Amino acid sequence: MIQKLNFSIFAHSWRSDWNHGNAHFLRGLVHELMKLGHRVRCYEEEGSWSLTNLLQEGDCGKRSLHQFSETFPDFEIHTYRNDQTFLDFARTTLRGMDVVVVHEWTPPHVANSVVLLKRELGFVALFHDTHHRAYTAPKEILQIHLHDFDGILTFGAPISRIYREAFALPRVWTLHEAADTDHFQPLQSAKNTDVVWIGNWGDEERTRELQEFLIDPAETVKSARFAAHGVRYPVVAQGTLQQAGIEYRGYLSNLSVPDTYSRSALTIHIPRRCYTNGLSGIPTIRVFETLACGMPLVCSPWTDVDSLFRPGEDYLCVPDGRCMASEINRLLKDDHARQQMACNGLQTIHRRHTCAHRAQELLSICEEMART
Repeated sequence: MIQKLNFSIFAHSWRSDWNHGNAHFLRGLVHELMKLGHRVRCYEEEGSWSLTNLLQEGDCGKRSLHQFSETFPDFEIHTYRNDQTFLDFARTTLRGMDVVVVHEWTPPHVANSVVLLKRELGFVALFHDTHHRAYTAPKEILQIHLHDFDGILTFGAPISRIYREAFALPRVWTLHEAADTDHFQPLQSAKNTDVVWIGNWGDEERTRELQEFLIDPAETVKSARFAAHGVRYPVVAQGTLQQAGIEYRGYLSNLSVPDTYSRSALTIHIPRRCYTNGLSGIPTIRVFETLACGMPLVCSPWTDVDSLFRPGEDYLCVPDGRCMASEINRLLKDDHARQQMACNGLQTIHRRHTCAHRAQELLSICEEMART
């Protein structure tokens, strides 16, 4: 059995999830590592973009920060400045660490400073990628000295192939995201929504898809109550939602998602375009969290090439907007079908895709590295 380890993990933000889906899985992973007795220090940059925007949400942002501190009171969070003082800061704070994980959305200067200290301080350095820039903007990723890391962790086989083949890195492991089932689980509440969509606008990465798989079906299934949560929706997009009869509810703290799901009959998943072509097969964290909450899920097209789930049983995948509207209409009239799908998805999550599973997988990778 592996000894108790001292981890340091750098991420864009731990406290804020505003347009920052990477925080979801990372929080759950740290929570499970700590439950196993490992010490974890969490690092984020002072005044991060996500946190700055969250604070602009006013009382809603303040409640989100309070909710985070109440849910994860034992998290040890340190902030740093991304300037000339960082190297000395890192040299002091990383002393005694066994494993240092640097997430993909960490500034290159910070990532390169951390890995520069690897030999001096004697820790193992891992680069962790749960994003799409290795595919969509590789030059940005290559600003980081990837070859100096001891290994790479990615959240899907297509990204792993890029690191192995395009970036010529020998030690790459696929560590899928997963659901934090201590905090994402089925709840029982009175329904006030038929179809809920939780997702951000996406920098034009899925504008056409949102029109086809959310807006058009809402206009077709007029008897259903549709709602959308998310940020960075331009005024024009908000007007389009309103015209389609979709209630736009703005920012939703991720820790409030289980309650929101419990008040809805079903939800939909519309991946960004890159996850349906070159990165086909990588589900976003929403899929794991949705199924963990026992929510019936209907998806726009994506291919589960990593065989994580059971398409047609855990969730439904439809080829176009017309079929999306048809399935929504059918499922809203069939309580048994929704309940069966919810049970199937929940079963798959608990069998294979919890943050507890991923914590054990990460520890196994650390053991493997220690042997070689």
